[in-house]
This record gives sequence, structure tokens and C-alpha cells, in this order.
Amino acid sequence: MQEMIKGANVALAALSEDTDAVVVGLSWSSADGDGDADVSVLLLDDNGKVRSDNDFYFYNHPAAADGSIQLLGKIPTANGSEDRISLDLAAVPPDVARVVVAASRYEGARFGQLDDIRLTLADRGGDVLLGFAIDDASVETAFVFGELYRRGEEWKFRAVGQGYESGLAGLATDFGIDIAEDTEDTADTDDTAATEDTAAATTTATAPGGTAREPAAEAPAPAPEPADRPASATGAPSTSSARPAPEAAPASADRPARPRATRTVKKKVTLPKVAKKSLAENDAWRTARLFPVPTLRSDKERELRATSVLLSVMAQVPEFGRRLTAAFGAPAGRMQTFTEVSLPHGDTPRRPDGVIRVERAGKLWTALVETKTNGNPLKAEQVQDYMDIAARRGYEAVITLSNEVALDGVPLVEVKVDGRRKHKVTLWHLSWAEVAHQAQMLIRHEGVGNAAHAWLLQELLHYLQHENSGCHGFQNMGPAWVPVRNGIEAETLSQGDPRAVRVVESWEQLVRQVCLRLGGELGQKALPVQRTKRGADPTARRAELADRLCTDGRLTAELRIDGTPGVFTITADLRTAKLRTSVDVPTPEGGYPLASAKRLVRSLAEAPADLHVETLVDEGNGPRGTLERLRPEPGDLLPRDGAPIAGFRLSLFKGMGGTRGATESGFIRSVDDAVDRFYGSVVAHLTSFDRRTPRRAASAEPAESGADA
Repeated sequence: MQEMIKGANVALAALSEDTDAVVVGLSWSSADGDGDADVSVLLLDDNGKVRSDNDFYFYNHPAAADGSIQLLGKIPTANGSEDRISLDLAAVPPDVARVVVAASRYEGARFGQLDDIRLTLADRGGDVLLGFAIDDASVETAFVFGELYRRGEEWKFRAVGQGYESGLAGLATDFGIDIAEDTEDTADTDDTAATEDTAAATTTATAPGGTAREPAAEAPAPAPEPADRPASATGAPSTSSARPAPEAAPASADRPARPRATRTVKKKVTLPKVAKKSLAENDAWRTARLFPVPTLRSDKERELRATSVLLSVMAQVPEFGRRLTAAFGAPAGRMQTFTEVSLPHGDTPRRPDGVIRVERAGKLWTALVETKTNGNPLKAEQVQDYMDIAARRGYEAVITLSNEVALDGVPLVEVKVDGRRKHKVTLWHLSWAEVAHQAQMLIRHEGVGNAAHAWLLQELLHYLQHENSGCHGFQNMGPAWVPVRNGIEAETLSQGDPRAVRVVESWEQLVRQVCLRLGGELGQKALPVQRTKRGADPTARRAELADRLCTDGRLTAELRIDGTPGVFTITADLRTAKLRTSVDVPTPEGGYPLASAKRLVRSLAEAPADLHVETLVDEGNGPRGTLERLRPEPGDLLPRDGAPIAGFRLSLFKGMGGTRGATESGFIRSVDDAVDRFYGSVVAHLTSFDRRTPRRAASAEPAESGADA
């Protein structure tokens, strides 16, 4: 990898032979785990200006129609998270001279508050070619990290590192983006018959500066429930079971509206907010489905059906196919998919579960697909055969697909790569939870090209979530779970026990899946928080967590959910068999202590009576009590010695499932239920108390009547 300095440039062709498509990663960390920024990409002409506002790509305009730009979102890494951008340079229009990669912070936050600010660029095969660190950030609220620019027939990269104190608005103005004074949403519903039956077409004015961009302040758009099963409380699908989806955070009157924001209008189709009333006479009538699953019995049949269903939808819904393959180096082009293809391999031909081919400008990109469902593990010998076949035939990738979630430093299968071969094949992994997450993001929040595509994705989601599909995501804590749990209860588990490390790895997979599910249902970024320095060894980190589990008997995870106050904490106490979900809420700046306490209690009007509330003070423990006791007397939250209040800790407790699976009595189901209950009944209602302004609020609600005294 070549380390760049500010102002330096390099030709991509000098770093790799395969740079027609690259993936740019932006990353940073923060001590409190709550620091974040939004990435953006601008396409500029020879004059250094955008050709139109549609050349500005950000979280609500994440992809170019020609597939040249695709914001892939955040992925957890060993040191926190990384925001990735797929750039198909061969598909960039010829009148685009520069591709600028930037990021911006919001709500007054500055880049100087972040650590390890860094850009990386990888080739199609995933090899990191260059890195650029920004170590002089201070008061800037936006940064141009770098740019790719044409020089003759080749592309070069320049490390820029230019900051803006004027934030995203200043950066956008410099590059010719029009700034709109009026930032209210404009919505236009497409009333075609197809849309009425399947999806709602909405024209939204989108604003990367922090104002309204899509109608996301309501609960996430529910998919119509099949008539053969009862609807959940919200009608929202889940990646593991038909549980109510967490309620989206309501807008707050306390958020100041931004006076100026960039507008980008783009018409997309999403599912209707409210499912139409079923015409069935009773619940026994089953809705006809495009992809039926009830007759599936064998694992082989499940794998064949799941592969065929997924690959067919990928080929028919361009946004979905591109979303899943862009990170794997696939070009933007015509996609065709195949199943059960026989390929020669020694004396016995091999039949991978699927093949994905993408054609652009006469060139082909090919990936072999190996699928597993239920708890079936990937087999190293199968994957190795496909890697060898792909290398011999000049294919670019092998993609494994299973319910397991890939972790840094823990390969799902061990394969050998013959270094003597000139052609390189890259091994990638997708989890079924990630597939469901991407489908939800498209049909419920970002939108797709037409109503038929939205319906296809809805049918895919219904298939994946069916109890008999075998595609429910991570569903088993593994064989080490029960011995470790029993060892903690009996106080016989010793530090250094490898079974504890395996439980920590399973816990990390579960937490990542929880983030995928929440993010898909809420339309917000949800990521695990890692409080480790860049370069830390993930294996050593997990070993340390395993030793801590042996000592105190607790598994702990922190989540950062966009648009919510504080860090969401989940703690599983294996000694007491209790789950604790909590969040620390800072007090509003400049508020009186009693007014803050009253305001908090008012914002928790719909919260459970058994919610625990604790006052946070600088030293020692503050007052605490249940919400039931504090509702009539919010003043009981004030420290008697008059100590200043830093914030409040809100916690809910519930029993922990004991078995390792995802049954009603299982540990995984109990974690999912605890997270949903805490977010839906507590966290979603805290935005009126939060001192910060979430970026994805649709519009402010009427202000509270009266004032705290």
C-alpha cells in the first residue's frame, strides 16, 4: 500500500492492473463512540463545477443511474466502522473530469473531535492500493478527502485534505451546487393502479444539510402482511421473526430548522406507509406469493430455491443487484444470473449454486455463488474447488452466502491461493441478514425505479422472512454457549478458555445482525461501537473480552443509531440471566435541573412504568428510581447536595433466554425482543429531550405548550 501525503498524486494504473472499478473507504473514530460524519461524492466538469445538482451523491441520493457511483454505506471494522463508496470509473460519463470524495459533520460537530481520520482506495479485488491520513483537522465541519481525475486516458488520485469551516453548504457552493432557501419537503404521490396495489411513488426534496429529505419521521413503511398470519403491531417485517419493528424517532420542536440546504429532487418508488385492507374473508385465506416456500423440506431444496429467488430478483431489479455486487468490484452494466451451472473440475464436474455475470463495454465480470441455509456451515473444500475453477476460467470472484456474519480476523472458510497464477480471484461473503437489510433500505426508505421492482423486493423479503426459508440470518450461538453459561453460573470458567472466545465471536455476530435489522427498519445507520485504536489486533481484542466474560460474567455491546441521543448499550448478565438495555441522555445545554427532570419525564409518557432512571453526576451515584415512582415527583431525580447533573441513564431489564438458538425461549430471540422494546418504547421518544438535531428528521412538530420553570 502506498501512503500518500497532502497534495501528492499517483496514477492508479501504476498501483494495480485492475482499477476500472475501485472502492474508496473513509473512516474515523471517537473516544465516546458517538462521533460520525456523512460522506458525499461530487462529479465535476472541466470547469470544476457540477453539471447539475444530480451530480451530488449523498445519503439520500446514494447511486447514479448509470451505476458509476454507489454509496455502499458503513460496515463495521476492527477499529470501528468504514464508509465505503464504489466508483466504476469505466462508467463515469466522459464529460466528467474529476470525482471528488468528501465528508461533513452536522449539529455543530467538528472534525477536530474525531481521531484516525483516513481515506483508503482499493482495487476491484479488494487489495488496498493507497492510504491518506488527515491529522491536522481542528474546527472544520466538512472536508474534501481526495479526488480522482482524468489525465489523458488514465485516472489519477490526488490527496487533497481541504477543510471547510462553513460545512457542507460551503463545500457544495464551491462546486456549483445550488442552495435552496426553502427546504420543506414536496411530496407527489403517483396514483397509478399498479402503485396503489404495490407501492407509493413519492417525489421528495432531499437536503444533505440536515433538513427534510424523505418522509422518515413516521414509523418505517410497513410491508403488507400476508393474510395467513397475524399482522404485527407496526406491520413491519423483521429479518428473524414477525416482531413489531422499533418505532421511528418522532420529530422534535426543539430542533432548530436550518435556513439553507441543497435540494436534489429524485422520484423513487417505496412501499405504501399503510397496507391496504385485505379482501380475504378471514385469516385462513392465504395471499398468493410469487415465491412460495411452505413445501420446502430438505436443506438442498432450500439452498436451490433461495439461490434462484435471490439471483432472479438481483437480475430484474438493477438497484438491488448493483447494491449487492458493487462492493465486490462488479462493474455497472447488464446483469444476468444462472443457477446449477456445471463446470469441469478434474474427473468430476462441480455445480456451484449460482453464477452472476455483468457485462459492460464488451467486458465480462463473473462470480460463482455458494449458498448455505439454516445453520449449515460453509465447507472449505467446496469453496476451494470454486476458487480453483474461477482462477482457471478467468472469473473474478467467488461469493459465499450463509446465515453467518463475517468478522474481521475470523475467516468463515480457509482457502489457499496459488500465487503463481497471474489471474486473481477474490473471495467475498454475504449474510442473509445483509441481503434483507439492503432490500428493506431500497423499498422502504430509498426507493427503486418502478412499482414492479418494489413488489419484487417485497416478495423477496417475504420469502426470506418465512419460517421455512432457512434464510433468517444468524440464529445459533454455537456449541460453546451452554458450557460457557453453565461455567459462569458455577464459577468454574477460567480465563484463556477458548470456548469463551467462541461465545464472544457469536455475540459480535448477533450484535452486527441486530444493527442490520434496526438499520433496515428505521432507515438509519446503526453500527456497533468499537473503542479501539486503529491497527489493534481483532483477535487480541476478542481474547481480552473473553477473559472479561470469564471474570464478570457479562457480554456488553454498544450501538450508535443515527438520529438518537447517546450510545445504545446492551448487556447480557449470564450470572443473573438478565438483559439490560440502556442509554445515557445528556441534559440540554443551559437548562435548569428541575426543568430538565420534568422535561425528561414528559418525554417518557409512553415508556414502561418499570423503566429505571438514574441521574448522572460527576462523582458518585446520583438519585435513581423507576419511572412509575418518578412520574408524580420528577424532582426526586435532583441530587440533594446540589451537584451538577451531567445527564440521565435510562435502563430496562428483562429475562434472558437460556438456549443457544432463536426459539421463543432462546437467547437470540430475547436479545431481539429487548432491543425492540427499549428502542420503540423509550429511545424513539427521546428526541424531544435531546439537545442535538438528528439529520433525518422530516419536519418539526408544534412546540410544547408552556415552558419549564
